[in-house]
Amino acid sequence: MIRVAEKMQALCKRAGVIFMINDRVDVAMASHADGVHLGQNDFPIPWPENSWQRSHHRWSAGNMEEARKCLLEGADYIGFGPVYPTLSKEDAGPAGGLDLLKQVVEEIPLPIIAIGGITRDNAPLLYRQGTWYCVISAVCCQKDPWRQLNAFDVCWR
Repeated sequence: MIRVAEKMQALCKRAGVIFMINDRVDVAMASHADGVHLGQNDFPIPWPENSWQRSHHRWSAGNMEEARKCLLEGADYIGFGPVYPTLSKEDAGPAGGLDLLKQVVEEIPLPIIAIGGITRDNAPLLYRQGTWYCVISAVCCQKDPWRQLNAFDVCWR
């Protein structure tokens, strides 16, 4: 896993984009990833101020209380959702919808990335809410993932 992550980190560096590892602090540190994405129960926060982990942190939040906790404990940005129902993650919890997402965007002064149930059809709505978004099934579980990814690229520009 570390060797693959090191190769991905090198590709991202050449492309000028950050490289994040999901859930695995150990792999992120060993591969010199730019940061790590963690759920509410993945790893204790806050981080030591002088550690590698101060590079980029992203935590997941599914409600206002969790979003506030992310802000107070030092997150650089928040993956918020699921916004819509999703089958990608069994433990995703109930969908919060656009109204809750809007409340988070208005109250939390961090970049918010909408997650959960994102499709080509609803992605522009999320972007208009003032968020970026992240997809899994809408790209990875499709017959032609590259074509789907390109369709999303057009969707939010």
